[in-house]
Amino acid sequence: MRLSRMITAVEAHAEGEPGRVITGGLPHLPGNSVFEKMRWMQSNLDEVRLMMLREPRGNPGLCCNALVPPCDPAADAGFIIMEQTEYPPMSGSNTICVVTVLLETGILPMVEPVTELTLEAPAGLIRVRAECRDGKVTRVEFRNVPAFAVHLDAPVEVAGLGTVTVDVAWGGMFFVLAEAAKLGVSLDANNGAEIVRVSEAIRHATVEQLPVSHPENPAITGPTITNLWGPPVATGTQGRGAITISTGPFDPARPQDASGILDRSPCGTGTCAKMAVLHARGMLGVGEAYVNAGPLGTTFTGRIVETTTVGPYPAIVPTLSGQAWIHGTANWTLDPTDPFPSGYTVGDMW
Repeated sequence: MRLSRMITAVEAHAEGEPGRVITGGLPHLPGNSVFEKMRWMQSNLDEVRLMMLREPRGNPGLCCNALVPPCDPAADAGFIIMEQTEYPPMSGSNTICVVTVLLETGILPMVEPVTELTLEAPAGLIRVRAECRDGKVTRVEFRNVPAFAVHLDAPVEVAGLGTVTVDVAWGGMFFVLAEAAKLGVSLDANNGAEIVRVSEAIRHATVEQLPVSHPENPAITGPTITNLWGPPVATGTQGRGAITISTGPFDPARPQDASGILDRSPCGTGTCAKMAVLHARGMLGVGEAYVNAGPLGTTFTGRIVETTTVGPYPAIVPTLSGQAWIHGTANWTLDPTDPFPSGYTVGDMW
């Protein structure tokens, strides 16, 4: 067997969202922070992201994480998040997958009943509290980066939809949020194609008309992801959402061909962005829980622990919790004669 690359990974999902974790096979990534390592990988080693996420090794709904040495002395481990069209600064479901893999495989020591650790994400330090029993991580709660609303009830002109009222908020990624009912869109999982089409049209228009950047790191821009939200339908929840992750470019002349995929989980950063919007409207206070349901009916629980400011914006400091499960391990390889070293996408599912 001839190989030009072999990558070792652990397969996991958090409340339904798959988050592959690369544990070996990557070269040294230079940088003085995990954010710098991420930017170097984006510019010099993006073929790894493509190889892992595209067919034949990946699929449209898959996310991937690369474990890297942390740069901040306060961190126990670092990780870089990879999605189909971007390197998100932060992700809740991926954080939960990474923590579960680190502890259940013994990369970091597990302490029962609670393991506390700190991760360095591209967005900054993430404090983690993992509940553990009999060698299994039964729940991961982390203190996310501060979340804040940038725009509330802003009008955006969207091709094919007219004027749409949106919010734009940061929860670790920049989201554009819109109420599904006002758009006549059902949030049922079997309506995924329509959710994606509408969401991508809204996101594209918002990027053009309401571009945003993070006040503490202008290299982070957006919005790059969409949250169509609605009222709760399950007992014990406070809301539900459908998060669309782009899987390709958007052509405004052919919005019916929008390429995207629904987050299978309730989306951790999306939950935090929604909490920031609710707090800005006086609808969610410090200490109150927000249980958010995703398309599979699984939930993440968010809670505001304090308030702060980020640049000119009032902000919240949220925690988020959920569970992940390991479902496989793999050695992903590349034959030097493979005609598709970066994988491929085909229009029947992309």
